[in-house]
Amino acid sequence: MTSATTLTNLRLGTRPSPMAMEQTGRFAGAFRARYPQAGLDIIEIVSEGDRHRGPLSAIGGKGAFTRNADRHLLDGRVQATIACAKDVPGPHDRSPGITVGAVLPREDTRDALVLPTGRPAAALAQLPPGTRVGTSAPRRSALLKALHPTLIPVPIRGNADSRLRALDEGTLGADVMIAALAGLRRLGLEHRASEILDPALWLPAAGAGIVIIEHRADDPTTGALLAPLTHAPTRILLDAERAALATLHGGCLTAASAHASLDTSAGMVTVHAVVLDPAGGTPLRAATTGPAAEAAAVGQAAGQRLLAAGAARLLGTPS
Repeated sequence: MTSATTLTNLRLGTRPSPMAMEQTGRFAGAFRARYPQAGLDIIEIVSEGDRHRGPLSAIGGKGAFTRNADRHLLDGRVQATIACAKDVPGPHDRSPGITVGAVLPREDTRDALVLPTGRPAAALAQLPPGTRVGTSAPRRSALLKALHPTLIPVPIRGNADSRLRALDEGTLGADVMIAALAGLRRLGLEHRASEILDPALWLPAAGAGIVIIEHRADDPTTGALLAPLTHAPTRILLDAERAALATLHGGCLTAASAHASLDTSAGMVTVHAVVLDPAGGTPLRAATTGPAAEAAAVGQAAGQRLLAAGAARLLGTPS
């Protein structure tokens, strides 16, 4: 096995946001515990998404958060990059030649309702008609329209901490917002969750709560260094969910998601996939179960069931 002594320093690229730096710190702790003699250089990479304050659709969706990091990776300025899996585009929207090298243990996958500081706690169902709910995700907007049609989804941008600050200052353009519970926890702000949304109804994003470290596919040295840091059960879940979304050609600009669960005693993985109607109509859902060793195939089967049920119409893609 490749040892850390073959690589004096690992140059790791990360966005400079507080949340990104927190997850980078967790990876750094695991890396240094495994390779105490190796160096780790943290390289901050500002993305187009960090600089742009308009809608993501205007700058290419989630790719706005990865394109600059991909360039750093492919031209050798860094050897690895770190990101939340849910924020990474699918393979059809991604630069070729990049692969996942390590997967950290999955955190909480649920979304949460956040209210301005000082406002009494409430649930989505208790908000008055016309309440503006801030979210940047088509998945969340479609869920709001389907489950809470009297509420108004409005697009918001910025890092989680800046969105929370704008919400409290009344400058967000929304009365309340939806955020990932794992993100709130990374910022030490779990107490801001007014309601934790039931994942049985409010299906989480594919890759929710998972942090991945990527490297160039033609760099086996870095790949061998990262591989022992992978949490194997989480990798199974990630492979299943990403395969389902890739089969649907779903991304951050489509209201589609997949969520996997693992039965370790039986060695089986189950994938629940959904394609939502952006207008709030009835969603299409599918579930498949199969061997955990064939996680990607199980995810693909879930996506194919949705396509067979007419998902292309809701996704706006060719059937």
